[in-house]
Amino acid sequence: MELSKRDQAHIERCLAATLTEACETAKAEIIGFAWLTHEIDYAAFPSSLEVIWVFDSQAQKDQALASGQGERMIELTALALREADVLVSPVAACVRFDSEEQCQRDNAGNWQQRLARKRSARR
Repeated sequence: MELSKRDQAHIERCLAATLTEACETAKAEIIGFAWLTHEIDYAAFPSSLEVIWVFDSQAQKDQALASGQGERMIELTALALREADVLVSPVAACVRFDSEEQCQRDNAGNWQQRLARKRSARR
Protein backbone atom coordinates (compact mmCIF):
# COMPACT_ATOMS: atom_id res chain seq x y z
CA MET A 1 0.00 0.00 0.00
CA GLU A 2 1.37 3.39 -1.01
CA LEU A 3 1.72 5.92 1.79
CA SER A 4 0.13 9.33 1.39
CA LYS A 5 2.29 12.45 1.51
CA ARG A 6 0.70 13.20 4.88
CA ASP A 7 1.65 9.76 6.24
CA GLN A 8 5.18 10.15 4.89
CA ALA A 9 5.52 13.55 6.57
CA HIS A 10 4.25 12.10 9.86
CA ILE A 11 6.74 9.23 9.71
CA GLU A 12 9.54 11.64 8.83
CA ARG A 13 8.75 13.92 11.80
CA CYS A 14 8.59 10.98 14.20
CA LEU A 15 11.84 9.48 12.93
CA ALA A 16 13.62 12.82 13.06
CA ALA A 17 12.59 13.30 16.69
CA THR A 18 13.43 9.80 17.92
CA LEU A 19 16.67 9.50 15.94
CA THR A 20 17.77 12.90 17.27
CA GLU A 21 17.38 11.51 20.79
CA ALA A 22 19.41 8.44 19.81
CA CYS A 23 22.08 10.68 18.29
CA GLU A 24 22.40 12.82 21.42
CA THR A 25 22.65 9.72 23.61
CA ALA A 26 25.38 8.26 21.39
CA LYS A 27 27.35 11.51 21.35
CA ALA A 28 27.51 11.36 25.14
CA GLU A 29 28.49 7.67 25.24
CA ILE A 30 30.59 6.85 22.18
CA ILE A 31 33.96 8.44 21.52
CA GLY A 32 34.31 9.76 17.99
CA PHE A 33 30.65 9.48 17.07
CA ALA A 34 29.58 12.70 15.32
CA TRP A 35 26.10 12.49 13.80
CA LEU A 36 23.56 10.29 12.10
CA THR A 37 21.16 10.51 9.21
CA HIS A 38 18.52 8.33 7.66
CA GLU A 39 17.18 7.64 4.22
CA ILE A 40 13.90 6.16 3.07
CA ASP A 41 12.38 5.26 -0.26
CA TYR A 42 8.70 5.42 0.66
CA ALA A 43 7.81 3.24 -2.33
CA ALA A 44 9.57 0.42 -0.46
CA PHE A 45 8.91 1.46 3.15
CA PRO A 46 9.88 0.21 5.72
CA SER A 47 12.38 -2.20 4.19
CA SER A 48 14.19 0.68 2.44
CA LEU A 49 14.93 2.52 5.68
CA GLU A 50 18.62 3.02 6.34
CA VAL A 51 20.15 4.71 9.38
CA ILE A 52 23.73 5.86 8.90
CA TRP A 53 25.88 6.49 12.01
CA VAL A 54 28.85 8.73 11.20
CA PHE A 55 32.15 8.99 13.08
CA ASP A 56 34.78 11.71 12.79
CA SER A 57 37.51 9.31 11.68
CA GLN A 58 37.80 5.82 10.30
CA ALA A 59 40.00 4.85 13.26
CA GLN A 60 37.33 5.99 15.74
CA LYS A 61 34.68 4.07 13.83
CA ASP A 62 36.83 0.94 13.78
CA GLN A 63 37.63 1.27 17.50
CA ALA A 64 33.97 1.78 18.44
CA LEU A 65 32.85 -1.23 16.43
CA ALA A 66 35.69 -3.39 17.77
CA SER A 67 34.70 -2.50 21.34
CA GLY A 68 31.06 -3.47 20.86
CA GLN A 69 29.63 0.02 20.45
CA GLY A 70 28.02 -1.01 17.17
CA GLU A 71 25.58 -3.13 19.17
CA ARG A 72 24.77 -0.10 21.32
CA MET A 73 24.03 1.98 18.23
CA ILE A 74 21.79 -0.79 16.91
CA GLU A 75 19.99 -0.81 20.29
CA LEU A 76 19.53 2.97 20.09
CA THR A 77 18.24 2.61 16.54
CA ALA A 78 15.78 -0.10 17.60
CA LEU A 79 14.50 2.07 20.44
CA ALA A 80 14.09 5.08 18.12
CA LEU A 81 12.24 3.02 15.52
CA ARG A 82 9.97 1.49 18.15
CA GLU A 83 9.14 4.94 19.55
CA ALA A 84 8.35 6.12 15.99
CA ASP A 85 6.16 3.04 15.38
CA VAL A 86 8.37 1.86 12.52
CA LEU A 87 8.72 -1.91 12.36
CA VAL A 88 11.94 -3.18 10.79
CA SER A 89 13.35 -6.62 11.43
CA PRO A 90 16.16 -7.23 11.91
CA VAL A 91 17.09 -3.68 12.88
CA ALA A 92 20.78 -4.38 12.25
CA ALA A 93 19.99 -4.77 8.54
CA CYS A 94 19.00 -1.10 8.29
CA VAL A 95 22.05 0.26 10.16
CA ARG A 96 25.28 1.33 8.47
CA PHE A 97 28.41 2.96 9.86
CA ASP A 98 30.54 5.53 8.07
CA SER A 99 33.06 8.28 8.77
CA GLU A 100 33.72 11.87 7.83
CA GLU A 101 37.26 10.84 6.93
CA GLN A 102 36.09 8.21 4.45
CA CYS A 103 33.62 10.66 2.86
CA GLN A 104 36.38 13.24 2.54
CA ARG A 105 38.69 10.70 0.93
CA ASP A 106 36.14 9.11 -1.43
CA ASN A 107 33.74 11.96 -2.15
CA ALA A 108 35.64 15.18 -1.31
CA GLY A 109 33.36 15.62 1.71
CA ASN A 110 30.16 15.62 -0.37
CA TRP A 111 27.69 13.59 1.71
CA GLN A 112 24.84 13.96 -0.78
CA GLN A 113 26.99 12.38 -3.45
CA ARG A 114 28.19 9.66 -1.07
CA LEU A 115 24.69 8.72 0.05
CA ALA A 116 23.40 8.75 -3.55
CA ARG A 117 26.17 6.35 -4.59
CA LYS A 118 25.41 4.06 -1.65
CA ARG A 119 21.72 4.06 -2.66
CA SER A 120 22.49 3.13 -6.25
CA ALA A 121 24.88 0.38 -5.09
CA ARG A 122 22.09 -1.23 -3.03
CA ARG A 123 19.71 -1.44 -6.00
